[in-house]
Amino acid sequence: MTAEASLIDRQTIRVGSSVSYPQVAVIGFDGPIDLQSLRLYGLPEATSAVLNGTPLLPQSGQREFEAEVSWDLPSPAPRATSLADVTVSAARAGDLAQASLVSSTLFIELDAAVWSNNMVRVMARNISGATFDLAAATLSVAVTKRRVA
Repeated sequence: MTAEASLIDRQTIRVGSSVSYPQVAVIGFDGPIDLQSLRLYGLPEATSAVLNGTPLLPQSGQREFEAEVSWDLPSPAPRATSLADVTVSAARAGDLAQASLVSSTLFIELDAAVWSNNMVRVMARNISGATFDLAAATLSVAVTKRRVA
């Protein structure tokens, strides 16, 4: 096996937190190697301002996204459910979603899941034994990006 063939294997380069701009060069025994791709991994909060949080990349490094809408639940029968789709920018499958309804009742159970890109589906379930009518209320949805290790 040649020395250059070992470059197909994953290589790890670790730099300290004081390094602002790492430069990577790959040189073979016979001169420069044509680098086909290079992936850099790191936490968004540890990247420099040039890469993270600039006006061109406003959501880079942001992990929490929210949205609020007005929701007038239909009068739910006992144990009945009702669905609402809420647009939350940057939500992706696998992200954690939570929902809350500004209402005085304790008998509505909410469940939220990222349904598709930028869309969260909220399910409200009447957990009481009675039918009741709620006035329109504010539905708040929060999405937290998952951490990829």
